[in-house]
Amino acid sequence: MTDEQWGAAVRLLWGPPASSARGPKRGLTLEGIAGAGVRIADAEGLAGVSMQGVAGELAVTKMALYRYVPGKAELVSLMVEAAMPQPPALDAAGEGWRERLDLWARELYAGFRAHPWLLEATVGARVTGPRETGWMERALAALEGCGLSGAEAIDAVVLLSGHVRAIAEQERAMGGGGESGEGPDAQMVTALGEVMRVHGERYPALTAALASVGAHGGQDQALTFGLERILDGLGLLIGKTPPRNS
Repeated sequence: MTDEQWGAAVRLLWGPPASSARGPKRGLTLEGIAGAGVRIADAEGLAGVSMQGVAGELAVTKMALYRYVPGKAELVSLMVEAAMPQPPALDAAGEGWRERLDLWARELYAGFRAHPWLLEATVGARVTGPRETGWMERALAALEGCGLSGAEAIDAVVLLSGHVRAIAEQERAMGGGGESGEGPDAQMVTALGEVMRVHGERYPALTAALASVGAHGGQDQALTFGLERILDGLGLLIGKTPPRNS
């Protein structure tokens, strides 16, 4: 984002509603514009979104749209804010930080699955809106009282979100499941199994692991496995960290 785009995104996401004093079509709102962009992105991906396309979706001219949104970068910022689900109410997960962060991560994963283009739209230096920022707030609040420094708590949330993003991106790249409805882990095991039947003698450890999966199952658990290991690690850190007063 340029400095100009950054400032415009801040105003659109955090400022008062856009004024209609300049005379755009009655009923045109930032929420409606964002919603039109989300519908296009859900159907065609982020690359399919354009100011012209959103204008067509809303049955207005592109110039009318520009009276509200300066360009595509700012439009995408609005779309992200509209498409992100509301941060989960973590109180429902129980009293412990672990249960709360587990729920937080799974709800974030569900959000990425509902709108896969969010994975592409939520990278790099950019302005986050109130709803998206609320996700960080909820996760950090779950860690309050655990004795972590601010930097450690933020890094913990980044680590969790990175794991969620990696699994969601893998699923997106593999089309969300094969013809049999398999998840990405099972698809990978199937593909590797085909290769190992011919070349398994070159990769004995991999062949043995695949044979174990075939005998005992366990695929399509990468999200849960990673979450549990990350939370285990945080538990060890929290257990040896003295409580902080501030």
